[in-house]
Amino acid sequence: MATGTSTEVRAATGARASAPSNPGNRLGGFVDRHTRLVFAGPAVALILLILAFPIGYTLYLSLTQWTGSLTRDPQWVGLDNYIRIFTDDPRFWDAFSRTMAFTVGTVVVQTVLGVALAVLLHRELRLRGLLRSVMLMPMIATPVAIALIWRLMFQPDLGIFNQILNAVGLPGSTWLANEKLALPLLAVVDTWEWTPLIALITLAGLTALPVEPLEAAQIDRANAWQRFWHVTLPMVRPVIVVALVFRLIDAIKTFDIIFVMTQGGPGFATETLNLYIYNTAFQYQKLGYASALLIVFFALVFVLTGLTLSFRRARD
Repeated sequence: MATGTSTEVRAATGARASAPSNPGNRLGGFVDRHTRLVFAGPAVALILLILAFPIGYTLYLSLTQWTGSLTRDPQWVGLDNYIRIFTDDPRFWDAFSRTMAFTVGTVVVQTVLGVALAVLLHRELRLRGLLRSVMLMPMIATPVAIALIWRLMFQPDLGIFNQILNAVGLPGSTWLANEKLALPLLAVVDTWEWTPLIALITLAGLTALPVEPLEAAQIDRANAWQRFWHVTLPMVRPVIVVALVFRLIDAIKTFDIIFVMTQGGPGFATETLNLYIYNTAFQYQKLGYASALLIVFFALVFVLTGLTLSFRRARD
């Protein structure tokens, strides 16, 4: 009886082994073995497609000469557009210098003010919640609305700034019509709008810091500045670098407030790379050359971001 039973068990086991496996089980096994590919793969492929096609098409157009005409195909010119950018386009270099001046100036000032504001709001203050809410208001409004309000405030005849100057007996100014003042004033508006972003990110980092190092520094009789400079700042530096990278990428491609407030004027005094590319493409109808400018601009953003991140890794 035992021998017969064992034979039957072995026969049943062999029959199950020789039987075709269930397709559902095969699919489940594949999903178990390739979980990342199955769940993340479609999203990654879609993102790559969304990013790759515009970049690839822009790169193709940058090697052509095209006015956007539907009846005339782009004419292949190779690297001529890039050669012209770096050897025969002083307007590009002027726009590049303004872009770098605007970007570096705004990011440095916003980082200093944002960190200082975050440290202030991290303290135990009365109405701290209200102050934090008020701090976020410039960042919540749309940039176009902010630009329109500031443009009205800088208006020579009806603007509030000239009214204040006249009230104290000082002459008014042309403000945005002044070639020397226009770009710094745009930097002031950008700083007013986006300093709260750096403050918010830094405040989140300060909230997550451990208290033991600060208590140890206090026991060692370090004053408030020493505790901040030697303890708090090194611990919160990675968070500040993240905020700085966000602002660096956003500041270098600032378009809306400049376009609304000055449209690159007076003359070309506030024409940054973004506005130059826009004017080249849609005002002068040189889409091939504008695409080459856009590729150079993309490379500039990529390099600056990489340098910032490499600096963070070197400091860490």
